[in-house]
Amino acid sequence: MLLRYRGSEGMLAWAFHRISGVAIWAFILLHVLDIWLANVNPPLYNELLAFYGSLVGRLLETTLGAAVLYHALNGARIIIMDFWPATTRHHKQLWYGVWVVFVVIGLPFVIQIMAPAFGMEPPFRFGAS
Repeated sequence: MLLRYRGSEGMLAWAFHRISGVAIWAFILLHVLDIWLANVNPPLYNELLAFYGSLVGRLLETTLGAAVLYHALNGARIIIMDFWPATTRHHKQLWYGVWVVFVVIGLPFVIQIMAPAFGMEPPFRFGAS
């Protein structure tokens, strides 16, 4: 009974928020490991960096970015509902708004991260080149 899906946007928002939080936590553990690896075994660290630059690595990085962005936007939705309880009547509209903002902000990041995996130049330049 506890795992039964009840079909509402609120439950999906809750589930996605928990899943994205666990994914972010797993990334932090991986990040600590790879930084440690830079000092302990530099050749293996370089292989890991090559993996991060591969198609699979970029897909994982894109998924991580999506998890962070969703978690942040849904967290903002939760904060809004906590500070202004009247907005809970519009929680479904707020959740759909989270997805609209997610797509608008996330799409340029997906293109930026994935372009090199397909042999294309990233559309945005950062820093000195």
